Amino acid sequence: MLRSLFLAALALLAATPAHADRVKDLGGFQGIRSNQLTGYGVVVGLPGTGDDNLEYTVQTVKAVASRFGLQLPPQANPGLKNAAVVMITAELPAFAKPGQRLDITVASMGKAKSLRGGALVLTPLLGADGQIYAMAQGNLAVGGLGAEGRDGSQIVVNVPSSGRIPEGATVERAVQTGFADTPYLTFNLARADFTTAQNVAAAINQRLGFGTAQAVDAISVAIRAPVGADIRATLMSQIENLDVTAAEPPAKVIVNARTGTVVINSAVRVGAAAVTHGKLTVRIDENQRISQPAPFSRGQTAVEQKSGVTVEEEKKPMFLLNPGPRLADVVKAVNAIGASPADLVAILEALKEAGSLKAELIVL
Repeated sequence: MLRSLFLAALALLAATPAHADRVKDLGGFQGIRSNQLTGYGVVVGLPGTGDDNLEYTVQTVKAVASRFGLQLPPQANPGLKNAAVVMITAELPAFAKPGQRLDITVASMGKAKSLRGGALVLTPLLGADGQIYAMAQGNLAVGGLGAEGRDGSQIVVNVPSSGRIPEGATVERAVQTGFADTPYLTFNLARADFTTAQNVAAAINQRLGFGTAQAVDAISVAIRAPVGADIRATLMSQIENLDVTAAEPPAKVIVNARTGTVVINSAVRVGAAAVTHGKLTVRIDENQRISQPAPFSRGQTAVEQKSGVTVEEEKKPMFLLNPGPRLADVVKAVNAIGASPADLVAILEALKEAGSLKAELIVL
C-alpha cells in the first residue's frame, strides 16, 4: 500500500512540469493583435497658450468651420491663441467592436505652450489602410504645467504640450482577424527558441492528440483546427492555459558602458581562469618655495618651484575561477576583490577574449 502511494506521488510529480509557464505567457496567436490609429485635429478653448497665427492652424480651423457651413473669407487670418493643431494616437485592441471606447493621446504639432484646459474637436482616427476606425472627441487631461512671467522667465513642469482623453474615442469599425477560417492556427513565440517551440507543440499534441501541432521554425507552431469561430475559440482557450517548460535562454552578459550597469543571466558559465585586477595611481604635488638671500648680500628674492611625483599601485591578490561556476560564484568572486562596475566590465571583456566566458557579451 505504501509503495503504491509512493509510486503515485512520483507519477504526480513527473506529470507536473518544474518551473512551467502558461502558453499564453510565451507568445500569441498570429493575427490577433492590436492596431495603431492616428488622426489630425484641432484643440480649442486654450487660455492663450495655442499656436497663435500659424498658417496650417488657420487652415485647420477653416476646415473645421466649413463642416458646419461656415465659410471664412480667404484673406482672413485670425489670431488663434486659443487653438492648437494636434496629432491623436490610439491603439485598437483585437476584436474591438463598434461602440466600444478607447483611450487616446493628444500631442501638439505646433508651438502651443500648453494644452491644459483644451477640448478636442471631433476627429476621425485612421488605420494603416486609410480607413476610419474610430472617432475622437473630448476634454484633455494634461499632467504638465507651464507658467511665464512678464520679464521672460518661465517654468515648465513635465510636458504640458501633450495629454490624454480617457475613453475619448468610439470604435466605428471592427478589424477582421480571420482566425475562424484560416487553414491553420499559428502560435508565435515572443522569443525565438527551437526547444521552446518543440515543447509547445509537444504539450498541444499531448492534450489534443498526436499530429495536431508541429513546430514550423524557432517561433511558429502550426495547429490543425476545425473551421468555426466557436470551436476555435474553445480550442485556443485550452491551448493558452497549457503548462510548458520554456528552454533556458542563451547565456548573455549585457553591459551598459554609459551607466556602468552589468546584467548577467543565470545561464552564464566561465571556464577555468586566474584573474587579478589592480589600480595604478600617479600623484603629482606642486609646491612653491621662496628663496630669501642673506642680509646685506647682492642676491634677490626668488620663487623656486618644487614638484613631487609618487606612484602608488594597489595590490590585490589573484583569484581563481574554477571551471563551470554559476552566476552566484562569478558575482561572489568579483565582489571579493572589491571591483567597481567599470572594473567588472574590464574583467568580463578580458575573460571573453581569453575564451573563459561562455556567454555572448553585449555592450550597449
